[in-house]
Amino acid sequence: MRRAKCHRFVMGWFGIVLLSGAPAVAADEEAIQRLERELAETKADVRALADGQSGSKGKGASAIPDISLDGLFAAAASTDPDLGTLETGAHDPNQRGFTLQNLELTLGGSVDPYFSAIAHIVYQIDQEGESTLEVEEAYMTSTALPYNLQLRAGQFFTQFGRLNPTHPHTWAFADQPLVNGRMFGGDGLRQTGLQLSYLAPLPVYTEAMVAVQNSQGETMFSFRNVPGDELFGRTLIERQVEGVGDLLITPRLATSFNPSDTQTILLGLSGAFGPNGSGESARTQIYGIDLYYKWKPLRTVKGWPFVGWQTEVMARRYDNAAVADDPATVAVDESLPEEMLRDWGGYSQVVWGFTPRWVTGLRGDYVAGRGGDLTDPLRERRVRVSPNLTFYPSEFSKWRLQYNWDHLQTQEDNVHSVFLQWEFLIGTHGAHAF
Repeated sequence: MRRAKCHRFVMGWFGIVLLSGAPAVAADEEAIQRLERELAETKADVRALADGQSGSKGKGASAIPDISLDGLFAAAASTDPDLGTLETGAHDPNQRGFTLQNLELTLGGSVDPYFSAIAHIVYQIDQEGESTLEVEEAYMTSTALPYNLQLRAGQFFTQFGRLNPTHPHTWAFADQPLVNGRMFGGDGLRQTGLQLSYLAPLPVYTEAMVAVQNSQGETMFSFRNVPGDELFGRTLIERQVEGVGDLLITPRLATSFNPSDTQTILLGLSGAFGPNGSGESARTQIYGIDLYYKWKPLRTVKGWPFVGWQTEVMARRYDNAAVADDPATVAVDESLPEEMLRDWGGYSQVVWGFTPRWVTGLRGDYVAGRGGDLTDPLRERRVRVSPNLTFYPSEFSKWRLQYNWDHLQTQEDNVHSVFLQWEFLIGTHGAHAF
């Protein structure tokens, strides 16, 4: 139908030009009017198609979703041959040589006048060359709720802090901070559930939200996690959902204000509460505070220069349940007492866009713990310093050079790593959260 109309569109223009530009031929007024009507109809259909609607039966739904493909890659060299253990993120450079960090297909658009929807489908290749494909996020968001309310429903990253809700290609560094891996595991905190947010009618931006999500699976590292896996000296058990208390509850409060025309400050408080898999009544609590500051002068060249400072601090209380003297449930024939594991840490990073297309950054990481086995690689004290330099040929590509200095409590020698990261983006991609 549309192909035929586009054909008539071209032939119609040709016919009008021919009739108007040939004085020796008597113009057929009725034919010209017919061609003009077909031209107007075709233009309307093209406009409706551009708006993502069907020209014949558009009802507000998107006929053609926004589609984009983002590829993120890295080359790595390190004094530690086991780079996959040193790096805590599932999308970090994980081996000497090359890593496909993330190949992300994004589809999004309007569902109807009441909801929009988006899906992120991620492809990766692990150290053994095995391919994995997963639905990282797929959720709908309300667009017409009253009283400044908004609902999100589906599979999504939990709104905890600044970094966790974002995707690797938006990060200012080639790998995730240590504290995010310590608290949320390699894949970040995400699951299926519902989130309700409320934008308060205040002079400054203030938003309160709460999410309820499933608390099991590898993306729920500090909570029910994967039954049968070993964590903190315990074999994780399978716990049934018997009430809301067996789900993950994550409240967050965020506010933003401008001290001047060139400065913006964002502050956030987050919490995550739910059961963990060490025992039938064991629970986990995670608290976080985050700060973001940005300076940009009134006159810029393509958004440069600018300075951004981001900091997050988190603390976790993990109730590691007691285990009876039962060889069937523990690796050794001895009982394990109940223990409260306390872990904390944070990162602070500064990025400076000093001239168009060039950004340099510096990040410091620290994580530590108390109680339990502090020689466990998932709980030992660690310090990391990471300077980097990023070049953006355009908004659709980047090249980044980064150096990591790592100090680990259980190793005598410090670890030195260098990453070269590059990214491409094709298709339509929406703006990222500020």
